[in-house]
Amino acid sequence: MATLPILDKKGKKTDQMDLSDDIFGKGVNQEVLHQAVVMYQASLRQGTASTKERADVRGGGKKPYRQKGTGRARQGSIRAPQYIGGGVVFGPHPRDFSYSLPKKIRRAALRESLNAKFQAKQMIFINELTDKFEKTKDFAAVLKVLKLEGKTLALLDGSDASVVLASRNIPCFKILRAEDVTAHDILRNKYLVLTKTALDKLLKRIKA
Repeated sequence: MATLPILDKKGKKTDQMDLSDDIFGKGVNQEVLHQAVVMYQASLRQGTASTKERADVRGGGKKPYRQKGTGRARQGSIRAPQYIGGGVVFGPHPRDFSYSLPKKIRRAALRESLNAKFQAKQMIFINELTDKFEKTKDFAAVLKVLKLEGKTLALLDGSDASVVLASRNIPCFKILRAEDVTAHDILRNKYLVLTKTALDKLLKRIKA
């Protein structure tokens, strides 16, 4: 059974976390992660790109020239697609790119994202931060002790509510609830910091 140390806010080991071999003792399923990441990224697309067809472009009500006798091809409007300033053919229009994967695949992706962070040695356990943080620099000192350099996602369930306010101005650092986090959130950050309470909630979601 794999284990990881549980650190306090001073960076000292206070206990250890036993991790199940069913989740953390095997290779990472890259295919499941790819499916989940593509789905989450698709849902983030705005889908607001739009073009005007010939019916939407102003002008072109008058026929450019007479139908016959000019030797040129017949034309009905200067707003046809072949004219400069004319409508666009088969151009993009506002659409919803989002789609959904089955729950089992989303759960598997969440499991594999945790395993990926464990295999990369980028998963850190800390005790619940029950002390109240008055200033941002107090919480930043905790991160400095933990030697977190780079984008960090923290799941600090069970900690004091002041942690959210004290950390919101820290660059490259984000706090989410274990109930809301997705595989995409975990993978797009370099480090994953979590409490035992947060891990228990994640495992409950995975096994649901």
